[in-house]
Amino acid sequence: MDNLQKYKPTDKMIDLISDNYSLLQVMSRFGLSLGFGDKTVKEVCELNGVDCRTFLIVVNFMAEGFSRLDGDKDDISIPALIDYLRQAHIYFLDFSLPAIRRKLIEAIDCSQDDVAFLILKFFDEYTREVRKHMDYEEKTVFKYVDALIAGNAPKNYQISTFSKHHDQVGEKLTELKNIIIKYCPAKANENLLNAALFDIYACEEGLESHCKIEDYIFVPAILNLERRMMENEK
Repeated sequence: MDNLQKYKPTDKMIDLISDNYSLLQVMSRFGLSLGFGDKTVKEVCELNGVDCRTFLIVVNFMAEGFSRLDGDKDDISIPALIDYLRQAHIYFLDFSLPAIRRKLIEAIDCSQDDVAFLILKFFDEYTREVRKHMDYEEKTVFKYVDALIAGNAPKNYQISTFSKHHDQVGEKLTELKNIIIKYCPAKANENLLNAALFDIYACEEGLESHCKIEDYIFVPAILNLERRMMENEK
């Protein structure tokens, strides 16, 4: 691994979280629970059966503001990375987006205000788009990679197909945010609506970072795996 990386296996896990609380989400998606005391990153990963190199590659990539990638592509455990991405999908689809919808419903009266109805309608359309995007990844991309690892990948698909059609889904929340900010219904519960808006901003950032991890860590790792397998077939 790159000696210049910010976080190392010998660092205490508590120091990572104290330094950057957003890494709590990374921990959770790698299956690392709280309650690890003063153990190091390596010790916590080993206790939970998590590939420490892959965890640190993702953590350092995020900590560097997605500006550089630590470690070689060969350092990455692709199964560990796919598990991480799958857990991210579960978080967005089963927790984050439904929680935002509940806050919006509680904050605005959709039955008596056209703008309120538009806000919820737009949010539901956006959620369907995110779900469609992630379903494609689950049913096509990840299944292809699982088959690739098993040595029997279909010849009619390559990871470059996914890369070319990979939308930055987080960017599409801009219109929803603008509707809420510019045309907030008069009878809205402002505290609840502000809380929902804050969560929308956080969700947008989370989806953007998720896409960057796919684009700059996942896709290059699979391209590298495809290249190695083609060389072995020669």
